[in-house]
Amino acid sequence: MSERKLIPVNIAVMTVSDSRTEENDTSGKTLVDRLTEAGHQCVDKVIVVDDIYRIREVMSRWIADDKVHVVISTGGTGLTGRDITPEAVLPLLDKEIVGIGELFRLISYEEIGTSTVASRALGGTANGKFIFCLPGSTGACRTGWDKVISSQLDFRNGPCNMVELMPRLLEK
Repeated sequence: MSERKLIPVNIAVMTVSDSRTEENDTSGKTLVDRLTEAGHQCVDKVIVVDDIYRIREVMSRWIADDKVHVVISTGGTGLTGRDITPEAVLPLLDKEIVGIGELFRLISYEEIGTSTVASRALGGTANGKFIFCLPGSTGACRTGWDKVISSQLDFRNGPCNMVELMPRLLEK
């Protein structure tokens, strides 16, 4: 069996926040740095205010864009009235991947204890793309990328990974 090589994927990053700017968006920067260090492409990065329709506008554009393979958002997954990322994204998904949020919270529990119950991290598919929604803290983005997402976006990871599933997501 020949050794598998990395298949770079095109990833768009969305920071959901009313207060972040490009200068202080450490969470979005962390994701971009990590995904590019892993050999992937950041094809777009935006900061979107905590508004359900603005989030859906950008997310829908990326879901329809053939150049985007994966979308990762950070922020808006908590419990306050302004935390509406799951409500914005869930209706756009073809399938929810419940295990993404479950695994994130399991790993996060070991880092921050029961505070992880306030996280509504989630994953899913839409139009043949993988969507990941992470909490807004830089630590949560490190955890989400390093311990959940990165290995699933690495074609070399076995016994299976999401990259090898990408061509089959649109099968009927």
